[in-house]
Formats: sequence, C-alpha cells, structure tokens
Amino acid sequence: MARPIIPTLSTEQQTQLYEQLRRYNEGRDSYKVSGAYLIVLPYAGKSHYSLWFYSPTVERNPILYLDDLSESVQESLRRVSTLCFHSARKVFLVEYNEKRMATHGDDLIGFGKYRGHYLYEVLKIDPAYVNWIASKYTPRIPKQVRFTQMARAYMSVYVDFSRQKQSRNQSSQFLGKKGERLKGLSFRIMHIRLEDDPYRTHAAGGSALFYVTQVLYAEDRAGNRVILSLPALYPSLVSGQLSAMERAFRVGEIIRVASARISQIFVYKGIKYTRLNYVKLQT
Repeated sequence: MARPIIPTLSTEQQTQLYEQLRRYNEGRDSYKVSGAYLIVLPYAGKSHYSLWFYSPTVERNPILYLDDLSESVQESLRRVSTLCFHSARKVFLVEYNEKRMATHGDDLIGFGKYRGHYLYEVLKIDPAYVNWIASKYTPRIPKQVRFTQMARAYMSVYVDFSRQKQSRNQSSQFLGKKGERLKGLSFRIMHIRLEDDPYRTHAAGGSALFYVTQVLYAEDRAGNRVILSLPALYPSLVSGQLSAMERAFRVGEIIRVASARISQIFVYKGIKYTRLNYVKLQT
C-alpha cells in the first residue's frame, strides 16, 4: 500500500515511523487473505486519526469504521499496535477515501432493541448481539446479505481485540535455556520499573549521579513473559528518575530486540518468565 505523507512529521520522523510499522508487520498475514487494520489520517471535519478494518469477505466498500484514535500519529500507532499485537493482521497508514469507506447505512441495525444504531456501536456494548446477527440472522434481501457479512467482519475484530485480554491468562513458556542467545524478537511492554544501578551511582563535583535502569516486563505475541533490563546511558541528578537525555519507554509500546542472552528462567505465581540481558535493540 502507498505511504501517505504525514504533514506534522519531518521526513526523518516519517521514515522512522514507517520503518517501525514495517517491523511490526513482519511475519503477519497478507491483507488480501486475512484483512488488515487501517489507521486513517485526519480529513475534512475530522481532527483525529481513526481506526478502520479492511475485510476481504465483505462485498462492496469492504472498509469498516471502528473508532477514533488520537490527534497524534505516534500515539495512534502506539494504541493500535498494542490493541492488535496478538492479531495476525497487518496495520497500515492510509488516507481517507470517501468512495471506498462510505457504508451507505448498510451497517445500520433496522430491527430489535438496537434499532437505529450502527454495528460498531453495538460491538462495544453488546458483542453477543452482533454475534447473533453474524451467526443466526437470516437475510431476506441482497442488502441484508452484506449486513451479515459486516457483522461477521466486526466479530472477527472482536476476537482479535479479545486476544490481548486472554493473553494475560495464557500459560507462558520459557524462550530457551539459560545462556542461550536469541535474535529477532518483538515484545509488547506491560509494565516498567525504574531502579538505581548501585554499582554506577557515584558523586561528582559535590553532586550524586544516578544511573537509572529501566526494567521492562513484556510479552511476545504468544503470551510468553520476559524481563529486560536496559541500563542508562546518561546520569540523572535524581534517584529513580531518568535523565532528560535518556530514551524513556512506555507501557504498551512494541519493542524489537535484535539480540539478547537468557540470563535466568524462573516461575512466579505459576507464570514462567525469561530474564534477558545483553539486550541489543533494533533502532
């Protein structure tokens, strides 16, 4: 798919953003087979980026609206990559296309307790009702055939989004044995802890300098849990606080590990964890 120009970003920032998206999409299914999630740029009357779904199983105008995101493209991408991390579908940035994205009201429910509401609205509050339409409703006219196709597409989205919640209860597995080296891994950050490195903390010029390590608790697409310790490059004047020059990671962010070594494997509260050191991130 074509890469639209993002007017709020410099050329370098756009290159970095699309490279991040390319890495995220590695190993995921073809959109022509499984569909894809679309982050649509703001357009006339819409200041926010928005999330849409392309479904190859829906006849005519197969792009379905899901939700509004943020006014920031980076924040929008972060939200979507977190929400869809366990999905096999790719994510693309695209411009709004009124001809291809107009539903003509085919996704408007014309019966029952949700009469007058759109499928995407009901999906958020009563997915079981959308599932009933997808699996039990009998279409009587051609327009209703497309209506049921859209309901099935929305339910597949619901299943994707549910995988994120289900992964928290999945049985994590070790990524290997102690001392083994790993390459080319992707993780979603679940929790971050900051701690001072006692071996590097020292005084200089009458001030204490703290090197604050970011300890990342993360999971891969299969739900396997890992712990990564990323030492600080720059000192901080405040204990437990990163230097302003340091790269601060965020919960929900997707990180790509070029290589790492397994330093420990252990079980805590019934969950298997793999601790990694000598972590080298892809930039």
